Amino acid sequence: MNYKKNYSHKLFSVLAATAIATSVTAPAAFANSNDIKNSATTVHNKDEKKNKNFDLTIMHTNDTHAHLDKIARRISAIKQVREDNSNSLLLDAGDVFTGTLYFNQYEGLADLEFMNLIGYDAMTFGNHEFDKGTATLANFIKGAKFPLVSANVNFQQDANVKNYFNNRIEKHPKDGQIYNGIIKEMNGEKIGIFGLTTAETKDISSPGPDVEFENYLEEAKQAVKEFKKKGVNKIIALTHIGYNDGGGDNDLTLAKEVEGIDVIVGGHSHDKLDQPVVVNAGKEPTVIVQANEYSKYLGTLDVAFDKKGKVVSSSGKLIDLDQKVNNTYVIPDDPESAQILETKYKPSVVEMQQTVVGKTTVDLIGGNPPARTGETNLGDLVTDGMLAKAKTINPDTVIAFQNGGGIRTSVSAGDITLAKIFEIMPFGNTLGIMKLTGSEIKEALEFSVKDAPSAFGGFLQVSGLKFTFDSRKPAGQRVQSIDVKGDGVHYTALEPNKTYVVATNTFTAKGGDGYTVFAKAYSEGRVSEPGFVDWEIFTDYLTTQEGKTVHPSVEGRIINLAD
Repeated sequence: MNYKKNYSHKLFSVLAATAIATSVTAPAAFANSNDIKNSATTVHNKDEKKNKNFDLTIMHTNDTHAHLDKIARRISAIKQVREDNSNSLLLDAGDVFTGTLYFNQYEGLADLEFMNLIGYDAMTFGNHEFDKGTATLANFIKGAKFPLVSANVNFQQDANVKNYFNNRIEKHPKDGQIYNGIIKEMNGEKIGIFGLTTAETKDISSPGPDVEFENYLEEAKQAVKEFKKKGVNKIIALTHIGYNDGGGDNDLTLAKEVEGIDVIVGGHSHDKLDQPVVVNAGKEPTVIVQANEYSKYLGTLDVAFDKKGKVVSSSGKLIDLDQKVNNTYVIPDDPESAQILETKYKPSVVEMQQTVVGKTTVDLIGGNPPARTGETNLGDLVTDGMLAKAKTINPDTVIAFQNGGGIRTSVSAGDITLAKIFEIMPFGNTLGIMKLTGSEIKEALEFSVKDAPSAFGGFLQVSGLKFTFDSRKPAGQRVQSIDVKGDGVHYTALEPNKTYVVATNTFTAKGGDGYTVFAKAYSEGRVSEPGFVDWEIFTDYLTTQEGKTVHPSVEGRIINLAD
């Protein structure tokens, strides 16, 4: 491939992400809002031509979760954007940790080598950075050739990290240190960058008792105030709190409640914001971006500030790192990065894929059509594992749903390897915990069986619940009975007006497969996203079984009365 000829800045301008199985664009729920716009060119000022504006390009990643097989293309894309834009920043909004065998083997240090190689300017902490405790996190921090920022995480009492922690805004930040925020100077202009991390971390990860998560709104206000005192009027919040996450903190609320933030570079909710979202809730607009997940995209935002630091124009796009033409990646591998990955890191990961994690004494049935038409023993096993994991996060969780289309294949009796688990669950969907009324659950189950006995990828495998339906009846009138195992032992009839805590994957929770009832709950902030990936949940569940051996049978959780 002729790199210069085929891989130009002009090409980047037309790269657009195609919706994929694991993502739904969240801003659709806000299309009619007066204070939120989703536009390629979002705000303008009539004096823009008169005043000399400061143009900045922000490249951003989030929730990459150790998906290093794409890293050489990401680095190529970063190099090209830098070549085309003299004023640029490269930021990461957290959750570099956890998600593939690269993390299991190297605990974030493989990712760090590549982040250091390409020169990130700053990163904030995601909740998964704490999954292995602060000792593992400390190894990552001390090796970083960039600063980390989080204004609402206090490490002063943590023995592993306190020596890297600086509870202040810093004009001259050092690599491998943590600050509330930093000031970057570029062509004489000061840019403030501060971080925020979801307070859910203490419940959904393992930060330990000595790490304190402070109120994100109060700390954001304080950070903006400190930046203003230091003469900074262009302020970026680098956040891992979710775009519209239901866990108690999110970017939309931040933009509305805290005056003075110009740009929010977000993560945690894995939202695919194809274009910037602009919130006009205060005196000046706030631009929000997020780049989906798993290093599928490099996010870019071009923003212009007037002399007073107000955003006067913005445009952005997601550069699709997986796009192909004639079966060849549009973005080629960076040779140096590809060589490091192939020789230093990948061999051990390939070897790990053959690891036996458990055994089954019976065939585990999934795939199409079995998992898309009725209950299967593998569907039961997957949802039981999901429910068990969700209960460790929210003990009130009583039900789990898994779309049958996410159980891609069957497993023959015998050893279960990690490679086989990746075949069952290739998408890397993450856990979501919803609050739904009984009537909403019934609506979802009616949608689940609408095509029965024909296959439907959204057919729900279930745990903690059993129901009957009659496929001879009209769609929407098929479900005949629903019972919930509310105490974990006994089934009782579903109550339409009662609220239940339900686990599923975030693809389904955001409305995937057409579940508008779930999308509504998500848009109303009733979905928490702890973010544990499906294959790891399943693997962990297998290892808890006696002798790491399973022999599930179909239990009558889903019965078609027409059979």
